[in-house]
Amino acid sequence: MFNIAICDDEEQQRERVKTMLVSLSLKTNFDFQISLFTSGEQLLSHYREVGDTFNILILDVEMGGMNGIQTAKEIRNMKFLDVQIMFLTSYPEYMVESFDVITFQYLIKPIQPQVFEEKMIKLCQYFQALDKKYVLIKSDYDELLLKYDDILWIEVVKSLTIKNKLNFVTQENVHETKGILSSYASGLKDHGFLQIHRSIIINLMHVQKFSGTQVVMLNGTELPIGRSKVKEIKDAYTKYMIMRIQ
Repeated sequence: MFNIAICDDEEQQRERVKTMLVSLSLKTNFDFQISLFTSGEQLLSHYREVGDTFNILILDVEMGGMNGIQTAKEIRNMKFLDVQIMFLTSYPEYMVESFDVITFQYLIKPIQPQVFEEKMIKLCQYFQALDKKYVLIKSDYDELLLKYDDILWIEVVKSLTIKNKLNFVTQENVHETKGILSSYASGLKDHGFLQIHRSIIINLMHVQKFSGTQVVMLNGTELPIGRSKVKEIKDAYTKYMIMRIQ
C-alpha cells in the first residue's frame, strides 16, 4: 500500500491525477491510498496535526496562497525527508527551483498518462527496494516502519499483562510491540543483527566492544551475552567487521 497525497487547487486536475492512479493500480499490483488536498496550507495542516503519513506527494506548483515549492520546503523543514515529491506544472522554468526540496520528478502539464505511469512505476519500485531495509512493527494503536540502521537492539520484556512483549530500541525512542524474538533473529540475520542472549538481538553496527560476558553498545549501554554463546558471538562479530571493510 502506497499512501499518496494529491495537492492541487483545481478540482479537475486533482480528479485527473486520481483517475490515472486508479487506472495504474488496475494494471499493476500496486495498491494506492489516495488523499486529496485543495491547498498547500491544508496539506501542511495535515502534517502538523497527523505527522508523516504519506509515501508520495503530488504537488501542483502554481496554486493560490502557498505554491507547491513553498509547501514542499515547509515539509522538508519539518524534517520529513523520506516522502518523495512529484511536481506538476505548466512552466518548465520552475524546475531548477524545485531541486532545493529533493524532488523525485517534475512533470509538465498537460500530463500524458503514459509518462505519468512510467514515473509512478519507477517510484513504487524505489519504495519496494527500500522495504528490504525496513522492519514493520505494530502496536495497539498504529504501525511503524523502522530502518534497520536505526535499531540498536531488540529485547524481550517481561510483562504480566502482555504476552510476547518486545522493545525495539533506537537512539531516540523505545518502541513497544508484540512478537517472537526468534522470528526476528532469523529474519534479520542477513542484515547485521545477531542474537546474543535468549532475550536480546543486537545490531552489530552499533557495537562498541565486547567485555567478558557483556557487549557494550555505542551509546554506552551494557547488554548480557549468554555464557554458552560468547565465543560464537565474538567470532560472528569479527566476521561481520571483516565483511564491512572488504
